[in-house]
Amino acid sequence: MDDLKNCVKLQYLDLGKNLFTGCSVPEISSLSQLRYLHLNFSGFSGTFPWKSLQNMIGLVWLSLGDNPFNPSPFPYEVLLLTNLTWLYLSNCGIQGTIPAEIGNLKELINLELADNNMTGEIPVEIGNLDNLWQLELYNNSFTGKLPIGLRNLTKLEMFDFSMNYLEGDLSELRFLNNLVSLQLFQNELSGQVPAEFGKFTKLVNLSLYRNSFTGPLPHNLLSWAKTGFIDASENFFTGPIPPDMCKQGTLWGLEMLQNNLTGEIPASYANCSTLRYFVVSNNLLSGKIPIGIWGLPNVYTIDISFNDIEGPITSDIKNAKSLVYLLADHNRLSGELPTEISEVTSLKSIQLNDNRLTGEIPYMICNVSFLEILDIANNSLKGKIPQCLGNFSYYLRVMNLRMNNFQGTIPDTFAKGNQLRTIVFNDNNLKGLLPKSFINCTNLEVLDLGNNKINDLFPYWSEALTNLQVLVLKSNKFHGPIGNHNTSGVFFFKLRILDLSHNEFTGLLPRNYFENFNAMMINDESRLEPHYMGESIQYQDSVVVTVKGLETKLERILTIFTTIDLSSNKFQGVIPEVLGRLVILRLLNLSHNSLTGHIPSSLAKLSALESLDLSSNSLIGEIPLQLTDLTFLAMLNLSQNQLIGPIPQGKQFATFENNSYDGNLGLCGVPLSIKCSTDKLMPPLLASIFQEDNNSSFARGFGWKAVLIGYGSGFLFGLVMGYVVFKIGKPQRLVRNNEGEQNNKKRRPNNQRP
Repeated sequence: MDDLKNCVKLQYLDLGKNLFTGCSVPEISSLSQLRYLHLNFSGFSGTFPWKSLQNMIGLVWLSLGDNPFNPSPFPYEVLLLTNLTWLYLSNCGIQGTIPAEIGNLKELINLELADNNMTGEIPVEIGNLDNLWQLELYNNSFTGKLPIGLRNLTKLEMFDFSMNYLEGDLSELRFLNNLVSLQLFQNELSGQVPAEFGKFTKLVNLSLYRNSFTGPLPHNLLSWAKTGFIDASENFFTGPIPPDMCKQGTLWGLEMLQNNLTGEIPASYANCSTLRYFVVSNNLLSGKIPIGIWGLPNVYTIDISFNDIEGPITSDIKNAKSLVYLLADHNRLSGELPTEISEVTSLKSIQLNDNRLTGEIPYMICNVSFLEILDIANNSLKGKIPQCLGNFSYYLRVMNLRMNNFQGTIPDTFAKGNQLRTIVFNDNNLKGLLPKSFINCTNLEVLDLGNNKINDLFPYWSEALTNLQVLVLKSNKFHGPIGNHNTSGVFFFKLRILDLSHNEFTGLLPRNYFENFNAMMINDESRLEPHYMGESIQYQDSVVVTVKGLETKLERILTIFTTIDLSSNKFQGVIPEVLGRLVILRLLNLSHNSLTGHIPSSLAKLSALESLDLSSNSLIGEIPLQLTDLTFLAMLNLSQNQLIGPIPQGKQFATFENNSYDGNLGLCGVPLSIKCSTDKLMPPLLASIFQEDNNSSFARGFGWKAVLIGYGSGFLFGLVMGYVVFKIGKPQRLVRNNEGEQNNKKRRPNNQRP
């Protein structure tokens, strides 16, 4: 391209969409007669020769975007090209502010400065560009209000200021009645949507997602559109869903999740035969779903979760041949699961948990061969679990049947090569033995079978599940010893939550298992990147843990949360020193067993520990002074043992009350009324004396009153409070699918605030 500079009469130069990787822009300063310069997606890099443009005063088309040019301020030379009609400088390293002189380019019909690092306010002079047809400034860091003068851009059809920090209202846009697409998502805009928007007869694409808009939406918004998409999610809109948006019967996308919308779903939406996305979750909607909504022929996503919607899922769902995501959890749906749901073979996700559904699981549901998520937890379903659920789908990843009335045994049909990562059958009436075919679930991360009537030995085959992170077998009839056998190799190295409480396990605590809990042994916790389990598959794993003696449901499981609960069994022997290696363990409950020996001082190494319950055992000796180093310890229960000597003082121990030590008649010192003698301590009293009060209310359950006042109680308090905020704030569950995404939303750069 060295000879390009000799083409002095060249008027049209298009080198776009090439792979000139690492190449600098060729010498073009001599091309003074250029009228069209198109270099976008060329792969050119380095510093663009902006000064070469000052000779090209006849240039009408300048397109340099999507190249890895070195960062530079907005080029002054461009502002001299007053004949420009097309200016495309998106994603080419422009930074700083837009000069006021941009208003001199009055012939512009297209101005695109998106995907740069531009800052400051948008100049009012941009309102002088009254010939503009397209204006795109998205994914920058612009601040301030929408500039005065935008109302002059009456020819504007494509307007995109999304992913900035703009504030204020939309009053300047009231007169842009030629708009076809208006994109303002992810800003800080507020106020009401002007009523004039309901008269924009050309508007087909409106995205107001993640702002602070209030009030009702215009009732006839998009009612003129022959096809349309609106995303008003994550705002504070009130009132009903606009009933006329499907007036033409050709709306293809409605996303209004996480607002304060009230009333019923308008019956007119049952006629939206073109509707692909119907997402109104996390609102205050009530009433029944209009007949026809379940069976929309082209619908891809139905998400009505987290509302107060009632009534049955009707049999016309068989007409929804394109339905992939059926999300209706946390409502008041009732009736039986229709057999016709098995005819919707395109389904990937069925999430109907937390409703009032009755009856049995239709056996024909196994015809839904592409199903990935089946969550029907917390309903009133009954009967046996269909045998085919173990092997009907290669794609199935989540099977959550928690809190129903299922009976019988667990199917022993889990096939080799299955993709299951979550199995939750907690809180049913299942009995019998565990299926040996569970060993084929090699991708399993969560296995929760608690609160059933399963009568079996500990499943040693679970050692082969190398991805297992959560194992809950609590409140069943498991019996026999655990671990401490001669199995070689590494097992349970990813396990972070282990709950075997309220069973009849015997023998010693499983020392060899503790030695393999590598996920609880990370020395530098700051290197961990916490996230919620299940995020990668658009699903939220949950678990019930015992906190302060009370069962608490964690709606989402942080990957830094760790707990071991072996309470209420028949374990004997000493507490292994190796537990001290689990340095990021947060909850440890070994209460209500028959453990003996001393409290190991190695527990002081559990620097993240926030709850320690060793109550109702036969532990002897003194409380290790080193435990005062547990600065995050918010809950301590050592009651009903045979401990002696002075209670350690200072730090977190200053926050614990008498009931932390009840039933240890050999203890003395604050907070007890028994003062410690300066003489040598008397020998420990007879064990029978210490155990006289084993039936006290404390032994039956820790009556915690003031344990969260210390300076180390941050995680558990934040965890529980985060759950409350999660429930009150009605968490986002946005399903934005790959197929046909109208908004084409782009990710923020790293410097973009959430």
